[in-house]
Amino acid sequence: MSLKQTIENALDQGKGVLRLAPTWVPRTFCIPGKRIKLHPDDYYILGLNRGGIDERWLSSTIRAQNGPLTAENEGLSQVVFEHAGKTEKVLLQAAVAEFKDEIIGKRLWDAYKRWPMYSKFFDNKGPLPFHIHHDDAHAALVGQFGKPEMYFFPKQMNNHGGTFPFTFFGLNPSTSKEQLKACLAQFEKGDNKILDLSKAHNLTLGTGWDVPPGVLHAPGSLCTYEPQFASDIYAMYQSVLYGGETVSADLLWANTPEDKLGNLDYLVEVVNWELNVDPMFYENRFMPPVAIESASEAYSESWICYKSKSASAKELTVKPGQKASIKDNAAYGFIAVQGHGTINGRPLETPTLIRYGELTYDEYFVTEAAARTGVVIENQSYAEPLVLLKHFGPDNPDLGMSF
Repeated sequence: MSLKQTIENALDQGKGVLRLAPTWVPRTFCIPGKRIKLHPDDYYILGLNRGGIDERWLSSTIRAQNGPLTAENEGLSQVVFEHAGKTEKVLLQAAVAEFKDEIIGKRLWDAYKRWPMYSKFFDNKGPLPFHIHHDDAHAALVGQFGKPEMYFFPKQMNNHGGTFPFTFFGLNPSTSKEQLKACLAQFEKGDNKILDLSKAHNLTLGTGWDVPPGVLHAPGSLCTYEPQFASDIYAMYQSVLYGGETVSADLLWANTPEDKLGNLDYLVEVVNWELNVDPMFYENRFMPPVAIESASEAYSESWICYKSKSASAKELTVKPGQKASIKDNAAYGFIAVQGHGTINGRPLETPTLIRYGELTYDEYFVTEAAARTGVVIENQSYAEPLVLLKHFGPDNPDLGMSF
């Protein structure tokens, strides 16, 4: 069967809703928190040289940037079509390239010629190093895109808080560029004590944060849902972590143009100074959920990521035994985090444990046409809510109407 025919069959089967396979990504600099439902025997299944699996990427059409050992399709989501006992998989990237606006809508196709965002579960046992994601201008110097991202901390994915459920954001308002540069100069000499220039914030389940490119941050140890623009660009600015783990210098200089290697002034230039030293950082970047009014008692919905134009997200809860037609004005991907039921008649369930390579029914992609028509979601539990996290691309028209 041709790629085009497989995608057409998958679209017909789901009435415009595509089933996606789990996409697992390892990181050499992370220790898995083991909250993303992967089987305990599989967190290091790719080998110790690849690191532990502590991320599941959602609705992704970009390849992970994991160094020379990165697998060909690492980080790329796959569309699943099952029929008559046979299973076929094609990349979501290929599906969008083939069907263009029929999948993501004319607005996004005309602007980006690709699905321009993805989300992920980031699941680290401890905090990450204080690091930065480049803006479009600096990312373009190494042939990439900038990376705005947002955080949301789902209650369903956090049965424990890890070793440090606090995140350092930005820089103290009194910090000077000379102080930051002095910390970076100490990177290979031991602990560069860069966190002395920042402040940690307590992480609260059911809330989130907006993290624009150019903002320094050291994510805490909660399992985090992260809608973001489709890029995997970063650089690590901290040399020794809270637990004593060290960071190699090649990660400090990651995604730096060759002619800027060794140039500490360039690393300081990547930092968006105004955003980092903002004395109102909490007020401007913290995101409590915002309820969306609905005439139906069958479900409730809230905006959970809404301060960035690059991506946005909603949390949808369908009550036990209820059925709802859910309409949106943009294509989106989603992951189910609690309960079971159906979407457009297709199975929808949250697994307890997933083996590496195993297929599930918890992740789907909704085309713009299907979103506008409305997808029918039924909660088949008598007691448990069915909860979905929905991630949208840039300039979501519904976001503009809500705020």
